[in-house]
Amino acid sequence: MTKVLAINGSARMEKGYTHALLNAFLEGVKDAEATVELVYAKKLKIRPCLGDFQCWYDKIGECIQKDDMESLYPKLRSADILILAIPVYLPLPGEMQNLLNRLMPIVEPLLNFKDGRTQVKFHDDVRIFKIVLLAVGGWWEIGNLGTVTHIVKEITEKVGVEFGGPILRPHASLMNENKEKSEEILNATTKAGKQLIEEGDIAADILEIISQPLISEEALRKRYNSDYEKAKRPKI
Repeated sequence: MTKVLAINGSARMEKGYTHALLNAFLEGVKDAEATVELVYAKKLKIRPCLGDFQCWYDKIGECIQKDDMESLYPKLRSADILILAIPVYLPLPGEMQNLLNRLMPIVEPLLNFKDGRTQVKFHDDVRIFKIVLLAVGGWWEIGNLGTVTHIVKEITEKVGVEFGGPILRPHASLMNENKEKSEEILNATTKAGKQLIEEGDIAADILEIISQPLISEEALRKRYNSDYEKAKRPKI
């Protein structure tokens, strides 16, 4: 049975749009009879990486820092698929940046050179063979999710595992205003989760439904700017 570890990187945790999309996705994963464990990065106390590589050359595979990553490393090692659910700020929440940097102890320090790039791999006791990105943003264009997509894709390429997705939802807050479209998007997200487990990949048409525009760029920009101008007005 496929074991999935999902990490929700939203600072709003259960209240955010990231949660809504991730919850729908995990429903599909469970429908496909995979086991799921959900972790909230905000609830973990994870310090920044020290950058001294002791986990590579001194205590191989072991981080010298003693914080909540200690409880996360066994979950990472036993998962088959890792799902990273990340809202886009500038570019992503600090908790997720710390968490991603602290993946170094599960990476084996043996360098390989392939297709013009240096590569490594996870230690043999790490089962992860696929990393999936689910990213949510507030701005109109899907390109605003490009930086986080590049970051996660780069990680998968460096450690030699498959990249799943990306599952991208721009201007997610507008889903609250269109019940019919919201249901269509969430249903497609559930289908994506099930398809990932059953078929190993997600069809392009399903990803397009999830990412579909709900308003014109001009209309969204005018709305955001109008809200800002109202907020600047003196309170009488």
